[in-house]
Amino acid sequence: MSDVYRELADYITASLGTAVRHSEVRLGELMLTVEPGQIVQALTFLRDDQNCQFKLLLDICGVDFPDREPRFDVVYNLLSIKHNYRVRVKVPVAEDAAVPSVVSVFSTAGWFEREAYDMYGIFFDGNPDLRRLLTDYGFEGHAFRKDFPLTGYVEVRYDEELKRVVYEPVRLPQEFRNFDFVSPWEGMLQPRVLPGDEKAGKNN
Repeated sequence: MSDVYRELADYITASLGTAVRHSEVRLGELMLTVEPGQIVQALTFLRDDQNCQFKLLLDICGVDFPDREPRFDVVYNLLSIKHNYRVRVKVPVAEDAAVPSVVSVFSTAGWFEREAYDMYGIFFDGNPDLRRLLTDYGFEGHAFRKDFPLTGYVEVRYDEELKRVVYEPVRLPQEFRNFDFVSPWEGMLQPRVLPGDEKAGKNN
């Protein structure tokens, strides 16, 4: 299959020209890196060309590289049912830049782009309804960014007195611990005596 993908990569690169920055076959999959401004043209070609026929958009997701510039990759996973091929198309995008929406190519892209916007803050120029999809109204930040705290910024709970949902800043009080020699924190500092070991001594 790798040889087939290499031939397909050469064909796609020759057809799209400078729109394709890089192509490779890795982990048994064809991966293309495309110029951000050419993503609509590239996906249209991959969908309509007779040698490709990638008619099914499986997913659009984001990848965060906080120490890299540009910071994000937008990844499009496509499937050709006719040829049983898969291709992964990557588009690098800066934190303050936008990627052209591909809703005109794949109508299902609208929901995927909304999810990538919600989780990573990646903007898709031309998406007709670019709102948050998974997080609540007024949510601050983007939860899948690697600099987003694991605890979040607010916690949500139902208040019995107010009879409504309330939002509060996250509080993480450290509970008091009463350590003993069996505790995993200090157990190795003492002679290794575990509950039940006294029974073994009686039998000897």
